[in-house]
Amino acid sequence: MTKQIVLRGMTWDHARGFDPMVATSRTFAQDHPGVVITWEKRSLQAFADRPIAEMAETYDLMVIDHPHVGEVARHGHLLALNGRGRDAELATLAAQSVGASHPSYEFDGQQWGLAIDAATPVACYRPDLIDTAPRRWDQVIALARAGKVGFALIPINALMTFFGLARNLGVAIAEDPAELIAPDAAAQVFDALHEIVALIDPRCLTLDPIGIYEWMGRSDVAPAYSPFGYGYTNYSRNGYCPHPLVFADAPGFGDNGPRGTVIGGTGIAVSARCRNPDVAVDYAFHIAGADCQRGLFFQSGGQPANAAAWEDDACNTATRNFFRNTRETLETSWLRPRYDGYMRLQEQGGDIVHACLRGEIDTPAAIMQLQAAYAESRK
Repeated sequence: MTKQIVLRGMTWDHARGFDPMVATSRTFAQDHPGVVITWEKRSLQAFADRPIAEMAETYDLMVIDHPHVGEVARHGHLLALNGRGRDAELATLAAQSVGASHPSYEFDGQQWGLAIDAATPVACYRPDLIDTAPRRWDQVIALARAGKVGFALIPINALMTFFGLARNLGVAIAEDPAELIAPDAAAQVFDALHEIVALIDPRCLTLDPIGIYEWMGRSDVAPAYSPFGYGYTNYSRNGYCPHPLVFADAPGFGDNGPRGTVIGGTGIAVSARCRNPDVAVDYAFHIAGADCQRGLFFQSGGQPANAAAWEDDACNTATRNFFRNTRETLETSWLRPRYDGYMRLQEQGGDIVHACLRGEIDTPAAIMQLQAAYAESRK
């Protein structure tokens, strides 16, 4: 009798994060008799905040966020996926990466995860309310003055928007260990954010991208356009919401285009404590591969990171051309810092930017507090 191998996995609580893991695990088990992969899920906020060390003690497979890899590389919580006789497959996945999705999980010369989900802040609109998405920031402001704009600005998204606008201007962020961002540039970005926040519904400061898309996709009275929000193909698919959304490239200042948005997405990783690492690694490579990504992974509600899916006619037809419409934004997105300690900056920085946008602290104080949080995170 074949000995049963049971692997436990942890992912995030959304149809996009959970359903494709269950579906692909089921088919993988059918092709690998004796293997069972079970999945649990945690909230999106817990997904971003929970230390990898805690999960690696309990789970064999983890869907992770790439900013954790600096911590992982230092403490060895995950299994390095290079040097296991699969470097040719890694090279193929690197060549098929959308933007920095694949290299975002590489740190200190080791590959700590495989990109399975690609996302960055992109624009979206209600095609029944406006005809097209603006490409320039001044056009976004004009729409906001007409009461047609809303976007996610809870602390983490406020920080990502702050970083993204700065990078669109070509401003260096965290490149100097002694300075997070030049104060004059930071003030310019805060000015732009204050201008648009004064023109949009205050509830935007309480919503994440899912909240914005739920509002836009399920309400008759809703914003017509969102300039920035981590994309969700679910809301562009028929039958998911009453008002399907069309996603488009993010806007930029002047003629800068969409460059600089902060790449997100997720990767599949294997715990260093996994007792059946070969099986877990097989599954990881399977779901990151082109065939699964443009096939079952996408069909189960996933948002692939493999370019084969982004270029696939069926995937684009099913999502109102989500992938082709936002590809430039992904390809020109910015990979945020991943040093061990960055996650502390991200948590504190989001609260600082959010407080400034709410009017609780002024811009000079926010810039000083961001710099102090950065300095502390570098210790």
